[in-house]
Amino acid sequence: MPITHLLRSRALLRGNAFFLALACVAGAGAVHAQPSGTSPSVYVQGGWAEHQTDSAAVGVTLPWNWQSELWGNEVRGYWDISASRWSYNGVNGSGDLTVVGFTPTFRLRPDNGRANWFWEGGVGITYADRKYHTPDKEFSTRYNFGSHLGVGYSLGAQRQHEIVLRVQHLSNAGIKKPNPGENFVQLRYAYHF
Repeated sequence: MPITHLLRSRALLRGNAFFLALACVAGAGAVHAQPSGTSPSVYVQGGWAEHQTDSAAVGVTLPWNWQSELWGNEVRGYWDISASRWSYNGVNGSGDLTVVGFTPTFRLRPDNGRANWFWEGGVGITYADRKYHTPDKEFSTRYNFGSHLGVGYSLGAQRQHEIVLRVQHLSNAGIKKPNPGENFVQLRYAYHF
């Protein structure tokens, strides 16, 4: 790993220290969690893409007052509201940008909701404070659509802790060219309160 990439990653984490501390304080004040998926959560998330693009995100999830059953599996939904900071190798050296997102997400939990593991997927919208531009890719818009698929596992007596592995694709869906898109692998920790 090049030293410049390591330094950028450390700077990215320092820049988000306030958000990370806020998420930890919010989670620490909550003692009695409801089962995962039925209560709000706060989360921290790391993401990795091509061209040494890293992201650090914080966010909240707000559950819908809705659930259904599909072939013996529980289906629920939630709103995902996030703020992330991207660090990447830009055209003129190191680059960074801030991205906010809003994503409605469906979650499927096997065994009528009794399983600790789950699948999820969602499609939402993001907005960046500047255009993402690397030597190999150039986004033509600051707003983009974000779609993801993930698999996760709930921990704790009331499933208040979650670990989720996600794959996310961001692009403007061909609204304006060029539209190369970017794919992230993300790891999320969430705390339900």
